[in-house]
Formats: sequence, structure tokens, C-alpha cells
Amino acid sequence: MFDRVERMLVVWCPDWPVTAASAAARLTPHQPVAVVSANLVVACSALARAEGVRRGMRRRDAQGRCPELVVFDDDPVRDARLFEPVAAAVEELAVGVEIIRPGVVAVPARGPAGYFGGEERAAERLIDQVAERTGAECEIGVADGLFAAVLAARRGLLVPPGTSPEFLAPLSVRELHRPAEGHHRSDLVDLLRRLGLRTLGAFAAVPEKDVSARFGADAVLAHRLARGAEERPPSRRRPPPDLVVAEALDPPVERVDAAAFVGRTLAEKLHSGLAAHGLACTRLGIHALTANGEEHERVWRCAEPLTPGGIADRVRWQLDGWLTGANGRPSAGVVRLRLEPVEVVDGTALQLDLWRGAGRAEADERAGRAMVHVQGLLGPEAVVTPVLGGGRDPGEQVRLIPWGDERAPRRAPDAPWPGRLPTPSPATVLAKPLPAKVFDEQGRPVDISARHELTGRPCQVSVDGGRPRRVHAWAGPWATDARWWINPCRRARLQVLLDEDDTQTALLLVLSEERWTVEGIYD
Repeated sequence: MFDRVERMLVVWCPDWPVTAASAAARLTPHQPVAVVSANLVVACSALARAEGVRRGMRRRDAQGRCPELVVFDDDPVRDARLFEPVAAAVEELAVGVEIIRPGVVAVPARGPAGYFGGEERAAERLIDQVAERTGAECEIGVADGLFAAVLAARRGLLVPPGTSPEFLAPLSVRELHRPAEGHHRSDLVDLLRRLGLRTLGAFAAVPEKDVSARFGADAVLAHRLARGAEERPPSRRRPPPDLVVAEALDPPVERVDAAAFVGRTLAEKLHSGLAAHGLACTRLGIHALTANGEEHERVWRCAEPLTPGGIADRVRWQLDGWLTGANGRPSAGVVRLRLEPVEVVDGTALQLDLWRGAGRAEADERAGRAMVHVQGLLGPEAVVTPVLGGGRDPGEQVRLIPWGDERAPRRAPDAPWPGRLPTPSPATVLAKPLPAKVFDEQGRPVDISARHELTGRPCQVSVDGGRPRRVHAWAGPWATDARWWINPCRRARLQVLLDEDDTQTALLLVLSEERWTVEGIYD
């Protein structure tokens, strides 16, 4: 049974970074253009694609395929500033405009469809409106749910009510990875394809409980999109009214940099207020009032909960669009700036509590961006957070969680664990245990009896084929009888303190399947 979702109308301007860069540079339409970030093509014009240029291609390779290619650096501020007239043009005919990203706006479909006599007529009217007011080309998509509506807009389709799952089913799972809109799921997409789940329909057919158990929390959100449901369940929390933050500007501000400075301060204040209530913002309302009483407001919708930096970026983009955009500057400076969390979600997904005290918000922002950037380059498993849970061995007690996932222990830490290794725990737990041999006074190997007793007093230990070292002291063994009906082999732990050349080393030895290994090192 699919969740009830709102019917959305999406206006999509193809290749908007290219359109904005070309307009800012006043290029003629017949020139092939590409926008690059980190030396990779992130957007290109139709003329460039005709010459073989593609997104993700290296700049040099793109210029090799198209020597006439005009290359611009990626500039989100420029894209947002030049997109404001498009959003304003849509807002003249439809209420509730939300900017998904520069190039994409969404509105509830019910209003314009009812006013213009149907969704098809509303789409035609909006296309004409955007072209007439801004000269930009756009496509319209209507479907149940924002995700389906965005994909419908890229195909210029009006998906009938109740049929979004059928529309999504044949589409590739690659549609789940949309970095421009905040959906970074390249690793999930690659994994699904290797498992043979190449379409959204095939992924949607997998039971949600299996997706949660196998792939994790973010995959569950992606699974909801593939099913045609909203990414987040509809029971979202409404923010308390006292979380709205505002600042009076005296004297009035007319420069973008000055207004953006105030916006950054408000962003940190808003984020701190939300965090105190355990919330994070996913739809941000930005309101500005000028000295002559002109009111400007815009709502930005975000795929992920906004960090202080994300809030500040959107405030700057919007102020740049209002104060320097092509739609005309306000007749007076801004005297009041207000930020409102239009929609919030549980803030536990925003895990940025690495530093406390002065400068915490700025440190959180830098850390979060750096970690997400590393994950984008190397994959989600490249940045992990240790979580302490239950278990008998140190290796079982620590679970490494990818940055951004819910930090929950796999086993209850306060449950009884018979045979648990006593404190202190090893300072280092080896990811790959080292082979070892334990000998008694006569040089015979030490084993564990059926009664879980040592067959001899440990006197020497050889690690990884090295020469034997004298045992100064030892403790144990601690036997483990967990799941003996499945794995009847003996398993025991032994702590030893080794002497060599006036130095001492404490090791955790584990006997399993008749072999000793070093699994931990004590400081």
C-alpha cells in the first residue's frame, strides 16, 4: 500500500548551469559550452553533447573532442542569481513555489491545475510564461510525489494520478543518484546493479525490511522513492514558532556581501535553535523587507537536513538574486531579514558533534563538508564513526558506522555477556589478527582442554613467525561458549605480558580452531 503523496508540478530548465554561464558571459547561442568543477564536466550544452562531451568527463578529454568548447567554472551563486527571475515568473501564476536547486522549481499541482482548467493547460501556460518573462526554455512534469515529478519534467510528461509507481518502474536505478539535488547514492546504485536490480521497479519489489537489513537507512529512503512514495514519511514535526529568527538592519543593507554576513549569523542561530529541539530543517523560508515596504520571500527545499553552511549558502544565493538579479533591484535597501524553518525532520541524521564550545558551528560545518567530500571521492565506507555496543570480544563491541548513518549499536551493551573479556580492553584491535604460537616450559605447544583449562603454563610466545619472547605474566583463559550448537570448536582468550630487551608488551591472544592469534595490543 503506497503512502499518500502530494501531486507536484515541477518546472525544469535543462542545463541551467550552462544557460546561466552563457547568459552572464553574453555568449551567442551557437557556441558549445561546458561547466566544470574539480576539472570534471558537470553540465554541457546540447551542441557540446553533439560533439561527444558528457558529464563526468575530464576537461582535457572534453576539449579534445570539441576544440571550440567554451569552458566555465561552476558557480552556484551565479546560477541562483540568474534563476531568480524564472522562479519569480512561475510565482506569478502559481503559489507555493519552492526552489529545489537553481534550474528546478516545484509547486503543488492542485492550485495551477484548478485555476487554468487542468494540468495540461497549466503546463502550457507556465512554459509560455517563463519564455516570455525570461527567455529561458523549460519543461514541465506533473506526478504524485516530488521525485517522480522531477523525473517526469526531464521527460516533459504529465503522469496520471495514482500511476507514479508504474511510471518509475522501468527507469534505471541510476536515477537515485542525483548529486545536484543532494542525492549522493553512486555506491548504492553500483551495488544494486551488481545484484541485478537495474530498474526502480526491481528495487521497489524488494521488501522494505530486507532493504533496511541489507543496505542501511539511506537505502530505505531511496527505496521509498523507487516505490513512488515520499522520501520521508508524512508524519513530520512542525517547528515551534519561536524558532523563527530575524534581524533588523540599520542602516538598510544594499550590498550582497553585507546582507550575506547577517544571513550567516542568522543561519547559525537558526541551526542552534533547531538542534536544541532535536530538529533539522529541510525546507527553508527566506524573507526580506526593504525600507520602502517591499516584501520578498522564497522557499528552498533540500534533500538532506541543512547544516549551518547549507542554510547560509541558500541565504546568500537568494539575496544575490534579489539584490543584483535580472528581475530588477529593490528600490531601497533591506531593513529586515527573517529565516523560517518551513519543514523540519528529526535532527539525529545531522551528526556534527565533534567539537564543543566556541566556534562549534563553524567547526561542525567544515568537518561535515570535508567528510562528505571524502565520501564522495572514496565512498561512504571511507569515513566511519565507531559505536560501542555489546559483545564478548573487543572486536565484536566496536561497530564502524559510515558518516551520516544512524549511530546505533548492533548489540545491546548492557545485556549479560557470559565469558566477556574483563577490563581493561586492548588499546588496539587488529583488523587482521596475527598468527601466534604459545609454548610451555618444555617448549611444547599450549592448548585448551575440554574443561577450558590450559594444558600448560605459558612461558614463551612467538608472533607472526618471529622468535619466541618470554612471558612475564599472564591471565586467563576466558572461554566463550556462545552458539556452541552451531560452532562447537573451542574458543578462549588469554592475556600475556611479554619481556624483551627491557621492554614489555601486553597482548590479547585468542585460541580458535586449534590456532592462536593476536587480536589486540594493550598500551
